[in-house]
Amino acid sequence: MNASAKLVLDKDFMVGEVNPRLFGSFVEHLGRCVYTGLFEPSHPGADENGLRTDVLDLVRELGVTLVRYPGGNFVSGYRWEDGIGPAADRPRRPDPAWKTIETNAFGLREFIRFVSEVGAEPMLAVNLGTRGVAEALELLEYCNFTGGTSLSDLRRKHGAEEPYGVRLWCLGNEMDGPWQIGGKKPFEYGRLAVQTARAMRMLDPDVRLVLCGSSGASMPTFGEWERVVLEEAYDAVDYISCHAYYEERDGDVDSFLASAVDMERFIDAVVATCDHVRAVKRESRRIEVSFDEWNVWYMHRPPSGVDTPEWTVAPRQLEDIYTVTDAVVVGTLLITLLSRCDRVGAACLAQLVNVIGPIMTEPAGPAWRQTTFHPFAQASRWGRGTVLRPVVVSPTHETRAYGEVPLLHATAVLNDGGVTVFAVNRDTARPMPLELELRGFGEPRVVEHLALWDDDRHAANTLLHQERVRPRLVSGESLVLPPLSWNTIRLGA
Repeated sequence: MNASAKLVLDKDFMVGEVNPRLFGSFVEHLGRCVYTGLFEPSHPGADENGLRTDVLDLVRELGVTLVRYPGGNFVSGYRWEDGIGPAADRPRRPDPAWKTIETNAFGLREFIRFVSEVGAEPMLAVNLGTRGVAEALELLEYCNFTGGTSLSDLRRKHGAEEPYGVRLWCLGNEMDGPWQIGGKKPFEYGRLAVQTARAMRMLDPDVRLVLCGSSGASMPTFGEWERVVLEEAYDAVDYISCHAYYEERDGDVDSFLASAVDMERFIDAVVATCDHVRAVKRESRRIEVSFDEWNVWYMHRPPSGVDTPEWTVAPRQLEDIYTVTDAVVVGTLLITLLSRCDRVGAACLAQLVNVIGPIMTEPAGPAWRQTTFHPFAQASRWGRGTVLRPVVVSPTHETRAYGEVPLLHATAVLNDGGVTVFAVNRDTARPMPLELELRGFGEPRVVEHLALWDDDRHAANTLLHQERVRPRLVSGESLVLPPLSWNTIRLGA
């Protein structure tokens, strides 16, 4: 007999409102994310700005609201001035972070055009690895000052009469990492960050600033890093960042499917540290979490055999092909971000195209959706509104990494159109009957039940089979979640 689960929802029990910035993504000058990804002037479908229109269509369908740029590790060695002005005059430079050659054919102007085309908000990172306060101020002046100054007039000369109006800024990237160009100890980063933040606010008081948190919960300085940098910069910033990547290792699929447990603990620990510093400093304002890098990434997988010589332009790097299992894990991570929307104010799926991305392309060829595209697109479409605080009654099982874990992982969002339940069945073998108990909603009915699953959990979408995996309509008088599945259940009046 299949183990059943129950989800109890009360209209008055709420977590909070979803910030649209929760559905962000990330574009870095890494591999083919930019070149032959979203930017390919020679492509038959490129627009007048060199952007691939097939990719633009998919990004709009994905529902991305925010795009972080230009890095990532790349930003810690980046000169933003290299990416402005006439493309023919821009320098070619080596990028030490990824050991490639950067042509700078795509830069700030092209990025702003891209986010404008897809209706997303720009999120810019400043280089605090090899540069500092002065360069951050210069970039801010170029982007946001109306005119009448050297750099704002230079932007206008370059064809952008109106300011870019970038509101959200990252103060560096993963500055605790020994791999980071110009990586720092927590106190020295905290001092640099607060100096940069205060100077940027002097120039533009409306900016919102993201402080670098730990590069991951496994970092040896995790927790202590957050405490030290927040003690320096608490009153000058709005967010602190979290980064996390997950992968299936040694065939341990049950632990992989429970990756959200780690993300939950990570967020809760960072929030606790923020609130500790808030109490010590007698601050009234709360710091939010910017989970601006998250995804499934097979960092420990052996190389695929694709030749990626060093110091070339846009080689094929980190082009993971995602399976049904990976998509379900992405779904559980989305559920976690939604269920903590009272403290997570922004998030970015890393990255957007080709490089561990939900969208894949071929040079001069097609673009298609990876399996991970679908949970994100559904969450972005139907996950806007107020997140409810559910009571989950679920069978459990034991995992190697996280102990006993519920097989049902779910949340629900209340919006104008009714209630949408997002649910994952972590059981790899058995379907799960699901009972919904709704209090204060009248008599809602199931409008639609879409599920992403497959008899082969390793099924993927590829160049030759681009639609192999996609959500399917589930019919029946009762709700049943297929084994190892991501589910979107829409309820109406």
